[in-house]
Amino acid sequence: MTQSWLELVFLHWEVDPQDVAALLPRGTVPDTYEGAAYVGLVPFRMHGVAPFELPGIPYFGSFPETNVRLYSVDREGRRGVVFLSLDASRLLPVLAARLGPRIPYVWSNMSVRADARTVAYASGRRWPGPRGARSRIVVRKGERIADPTGLEHFLTARWGLHTAVAGRLLYLPNAHPRWPLHRAELLECDENLVASAGLATIGEAPVSVLYSPGVRARFGRPRFVGA
Repeated sequence: MTQSWLELVFLHWEVDPQDVAALLPRGTVPDTYEGAAYVGLVPFRMHGVAPFELPGIPYFGSFPETNVRLYSVDREGRRGVVFLSLDASRLLPVLAARLGPRIPYVWSNMSVRADARTVAYASGRRWPGPRGARSRIVVRKGERIADPTGLEHFLTARWGLHTAVAGRLLYLPNAHPRWPLHRAELLECDENLVASAGLATIGEAPVSVLYSPGVRARFGRPRFVGA
């Protein structure tokens, strides 16, 4: 599958590594940076989803998305992302992801509005819930980052995801260019998606706020870890 991830904001809070460990699939442990674990809230626009290099699937291949994610490493040393939830505005992709690779997509009312200076995201969960799970994020875009810090690289340079399918650990790799990252100022943050996923953050304000105009990505062949 190929797809573009556009108009992204990366919000990150520090969380307790023990809390993270309890939410990861069997066969992975928390991937930490200088002993700290992080949860990410990442709203963006999915665009042009298609098999192979074909043109994007009309309507169903482009939609707003917001994910809540943790960082993992498996016993073979592969670092990845574990999604706790992925809000999306198209029901058919939600059903396909939940029934196929068991990725926890949820159907939501969503919008993304961007101009030259700001970008705003909103979501309200429909199915399967919990009802009342929502987010509204507004940021002001800043200057391009020429040399990301170690933490900024750790939080964004991820080349695959871990998920559990039928009790087995599955790793799904992806490839894309290096993220073009920008500083960003958080103007508004009203969300309960992180708490709805079962996590308490250390502090109310995120420790990292980044913006990216996006990249084109390709997912490779999934494989079971240890297979």
